[in-house]
Amino acid sequence: MNSSIELLRNRLTNAVEKIGRPIQIMEVCGTHTVALFRHGIRSLLPEGIRLLSGPGCPVCVTDQGTIDTLLELAQRSDTLITTYGDMIRVPGSRTSLEKLHRPNVRIVLSTDDALDAARKNPDKTVVFAAVGFETTAPATAVVLQQALAEGIRNFTILCAHKLVIPAMKALLEGRNDKIDAFLCPGHVSVIIGSDAYRPIAETYHRPCVVAGFEPMQILEGIARICEQIRSGRACVESVYQAAVRPAGNEIALKLLEEFFEPWDGPWRGLGRIPGGTLRLKKQYEQFDAVKRLDITPLDSPEPAGCMCGRVLCGLVEPPSCPLFGKICSPNHPIGPCMVSTEGACSAWYKYRGR
Repeated sequence: MNSSIELLRNRLTNAVEKIGRPIQIMEVCGTHTVALFRHGIRSLLPEGIRLLSGPGCPVCVTDQGTIDTLLELAQRSDTLITTYGDMIRVPGSRTSLEKLHRPNVRIVLSTDDALDAARKNPDKTVVFAAVGFETTAPATAVVLQQALAEGIRNFTILCAHKLVIPAMKALLEGRNDKIDAFLCPGHVSVIIGSDAYRPIAETYHRPCVVAGFEPMQILEGIARICEQIRSGRACVESVYQAAVRPAGNEIALKLLEEFFEPWDGPWRGLGRIPGGTLRLKKQYEQFDAVKRLDITPLDSPEPAGCMCGRVLCGLVEPPSCPLFGKICSPNHPIGPCMVSTEGACSAWYKYRGR
């Protein structure tokens, strides 16, 4: 075994032995979830450390009502739906965008592609499915800025952007207060900065360590968490300083502040989180697909028997779901955690089998 890995394992083992109880660490990032499985990191951890996959997958946390609203919009003749790839496979209450087989549903690789679709289809109202955390929300703001500058009037968004810190608070205040610490997301932290986690550490006394996605960095992050718990501390640390600054990306944050405001929007598994979702500010409501197309957002229950909501809260592991690997698989997903490449159920299925 690599000597550096062995040193980290020894640090972890010593810390866990001195803590003297099991600890639960939640990774709040779908990319971390996949990296943990792909690199076999879980198998390197000493007994006593349990890793929980949290609400870090953008597609997974998008509530069922938003999916059904997008499906309703796709069935209109005056719209053109643009979305990232994973979203088309997420099952709604009756079907998915993929199964609709509608010519007005298009996969895009970027927000620029969505805006370009509006340029090329002036007879359609283009709806961009704006999902994701603070990582992708600035790109949405940029194309809104471009649409304003160019006078593109047929571009809209169905806004379902989420904010990470309110979700962490919601977990600790009700859904899962057994979480001992957080391995904080690398991509989101590039935007919001490591200082954004200080309220979690200071108010809830939970260690928060920002890490990138290489195996050694993830292990170092987990070791720092365990050493904080062993010493009775709870603070914010970063082992991803090459990309993450304490204050984050100020330009991106100003863009978000210009176009969006937080509101108590719905999350899958977590319900309505105070200030946990972004919506367009009133002066930019001309880009709001719901208002422009005069539709009523739907409020739909999660699929019967699906435990994605509990998985996202770290309350159960995917194999505990009665649907997992039986009627729910990557080829026939019932819930979004099996659809997305960053979903916990997909990662468990791919790397640990049925």
